[in-house]
Amino acid sequence: MMRSYAFTTQGRLHTSDLEPFLMPTLLSDTNLFLWVDMENPTPNEIKWVLEDIFHFHPLSIEDCIQDSPSPKLDEYVPKEGDAFNPYLFIVLHAVDYSRRDGVFDTSEMNFFIGRNFIVTFHYVSLKAIQYLAERCERAKSLAARTPDHLAHLLMDAVVEHYTPAVDELGSEVGVLESRVLESDEEESELLNEVIKIRKEVYHLRQIIMPQKEVMAKLSRPGYKLIRPNLLPYYRDVYDRLSYLSDMAMNYADSLTNILKVYLYLSSNRTEEIIKTLALFTILTTPTLAIGAWYGMNLRFWEIGVDNPWSPYWVLGLNIVLTLVIFIYIRRKKWF
Repeated sequence: MMRSYAFTTQGRLHTSDLEPFLMPTLLSDTNLFLWVDMENPTPNEIKWVLEDIFHFHPLSIEDCIQDSPSPKLDEYVPKEGDAFNPYLFIVLHAVDYSRRDGVFDTSEMNFFIGRNFIVTFHYVSLKAIQYLAERCERAKSLAARTPDHLAHLLMDAVVEHYTPAVDELGSEVGVLESRVLESDEEESELLNEVIKIRKEVYHLRQIIMPQKEVMAKLSRPGYKLIRPNLLPYYRDVYDRLSYLSDMAMNYADSLTNILKVYLYLSSNRTEEIIKTLALFTILTTPTLAIGAWYGMNLRFWEIGVDNPWSPYWVLGLNIVLTLVIFIYIRRKKWF
């Protein structure tokens, strides 16, 4: 699927759904700029647009087609013999969090930003793209008047969609806190879930941190294709990523504390069980000792063989010794 739009320098929609053979002509018009969005394109569309129309550098096309493990920012300046115009190649990652699966899904989004064009490339449908595409089709205009401004809107929308994912993760952490303190469910299941979500929190930070570096570069002077008046806008996106990174760090700390509380409570439960068994053993010691001695077939230890009260004497002795031990334990406040 391929979307294409031509905008005037005032941000009005000039033409949509362009035929590819018209793009070179529109690119030469200084009063227009193009936005071409490629969603899961075919190999023919990739070659037609990226190679034949825009003549992008082969390395950036290769990075675009293949999955990039981390965000990146490269500036391509034509040298002698190159057919392309100067452009920035940017790789970012959109995220979505599935509470059912408990994992973050990442989707790569590639940008080619030139003086009068922006090409976006992605293999899966992205909410940020859909939102801006529907907006310009409905209103026949766009707040952006230049490609670098449109790039900011797209990046801002990508980062904006991080917020629901991070909020969903925060809800998961809150639920886990309650379950650890109140639930009597299977310990191994709860422990596995804490470790799983903690792993996803660190995964989120691994996604955000490299993108912060990309946005930090874009928010500083040095790139001719990013106008100075837009630097504060890119800095705002950077600040939002910093906030999300801090939130992820807070969640990581919370999960670490949850894990500590869980281990502490688990240790306490184990100690209570051991303590109960030990007290039970201590309280039954007199009975076991006297029963063992009295049960031995030795006349010396028998309390009157022909005395019918002998069993009751033994029973009373057991009770008295058990009560003495019980009172001693209570005074020591061992339980």
